Amino acid sequence: MGDKRKRGRKLKAETNEESMSQDFIASKNDVVTIPAEADASDPDSQGVHCSQSKKIKRKEKLEPDAEVLSERRSTLHSEQNGDCALTGSGLGSGSPLMLKWESEVKVMPSMDAVVKVFCVHTEPNFSLPWQRKRQYSSSSSGFIVGRRRVLTNAHSVEHHTQVKLKKRGSDTKYLATVLAIGTECDIALLTVSNDEFWEGVSPVEFGDLPALQDAVTVVGYPIGGDTISVTSGVVSRMEMLSYVHGSTELLGLQIDAAINSGNSGGPAFNDKGKCVGIAFQSLKHEDVENIGYVIPTPVIEHFIKDYEKNGAYTGFPVLGVEWQKMENPDLRMSIGMAPDQKGVRIRRIEPTAPESNVLKPSDVILSFDGVNIANDGTVPFRHGERIGFSYLVSQKYTGDRALVMVLRNSEILKFNIKVATHKRLIPDHIKGRPPSYYIVAGFVFTAVSVPYLRSEYGKDYEIDAPVKLLEKHLHAMAQSVDEQLVVISQVLVSDINIGYEEIVNTQVLAFNGKHVKNLKGLASMVESCKDEYMKFDLEYQQIVALKTGAAKSATFDILKTHCIPSAMSDDLKT
Repeated sequence: MGDKRKRGRKLKAETNEESMSQDFIASKNDVVTIPAEADASDPDSQGVHCSQSKKIKRKEKLEPDAEVLSERRSTLHSEQNGDCALTGSGLGSGSPLMLKWESEVKVMPSMDAVVKVFCVHTEPNFSLPWQRKRQYSSSSSGFIVGRRRVLTNAHSVEHHTQVKLKKRGSDTKYLATVLAIGTECDIALLTVSNDEFWEGVSPVEFGDLPALQDAVTVVGYPIGGDTISVTSGVVSRMEMLSYVHGSTELLGLQIDAAINSGNSGGPAFNDKGKCVGIAFQSLKHEDVENIGYVIPTPVIEHFIKDYEKNGAYTGFPVLGVEWQKMENPDLRMSIGMAPDQKGVRIRRIEPTAPESNVLKPSDVILSFDGVNIANDGTVPFRHGERIGFSYLVSQKYTGDRALVMVLRNSEILKFNIKVATHKRLIPDHIKGRPPSYYIVAGFVFTAVSVPYLRSEYGKDYEIDAPVKLLEKHLHAMAQSVDEQLVVISQVLVSDINIGYEEIVNTQVLAFNGKHVKNLKGLASMVESCKDEYMKFDLEYQQIVALKTGAAKSATFDILKTHCIPSAMSDDLKT
């Protein structure tokens, strides 16, 4: 990708349309001044350039005015890292006419704060949790924000083993340290210990949340070249978006500028040169084109403040309820709502959520922190705009309190609740931790997570995974913060487990009559078992029974056969 220009090409007269299109190739931040006149015989008129000069053959026919043509050509060669290469473009006998600069090229300082991120990833193997996958490398973008910190996307450094940064115009890569990874918001915070990295760079300044149709410029290092790239567009939409990496909904900007692989983590600037967001994902579909998404400044500032406040990333709180719209008038009347009352009805409450102690199913949430909630679940945002009320919750920090007004049995009640992060039975991420596993008699037990489902069934796991697991993934709620969904991932075939070989991804409900709460609890019960038989109750009314002594004795040989270093992961040993 990128423009390819042939060398040694003869100059041609340009049409107005061609001139206009070339005039817009130059960056608006590159200030170029061209002298009014240049004499071909003047040796000083030979211009400064950073690529080899090209000789221009004299044409018999008179070409456009040298000054005008030079200005047009100067924009054509404005390219890598803000530098300019100017070739001869005038007439004259003998040596080609070369123009000189009256002043140096000026570049927007904020562009110098954009860095290229090089990362080596080593992902866990969720299907074989005792080992990792083959390492691979990636490149993305980032930018300096002050206090010796760099921002990029979380998915750019996920499962990192090494991260390096390279500044614009530099040939040196500096080792970086990852300070925090915000999985939900897809933001990561880095730093570099080498003082040389921070010399001569001004940090990016953050701007206000842009309005619709405001111009934005995305800067980064996308696929198609090694140097910095600039794409422009406008803000076309602003709403609560689904963050693909974080599997959550937060405020997001939709722009019509292309965001390609490698752009991730790069800043989006407004027309004043201030950062209004971070590029992080795009929509790929045959019916759409040039739809990119940007993490806006409120989300970025929340992440940074969270890290500064707690010394670590604690996440974005959510209201642990499932709610129903109240747009039907008969529904509102049946539940006792007055004509002037609006809100949403609580369907279910997460048992692990702090608000489960005060809120009840069928309560109607009328307002959150003094902001009235409409029957469709939206709240006023800006002039002429509305947004989902989950935006109000996401503005809080873990442990903060909020005033919630509800309608219960035609009575208005107010509760000062504590907000917290979400605990799912099947988590969307394990946040950098290696997967847990336990092996006995060839049975591989593990805890289900979305990365595990994706490893087992591919990106279409929501279609191909077993119905029982999908139902729990979509609708099941954890009854306690340490509850997990434990399954037999596979059976490593041996004489001890004859007849059980086809058991795959089946939930373990109980062991010797005791409920299995999590993987650590199961491992503890099996290790301490003194009964003659070990009996596992599985989903679909299946049962696995093994002689305790023989099963434990066979485990060592099975581990040796499959080159497995331990019968359990390190987190289960403590």
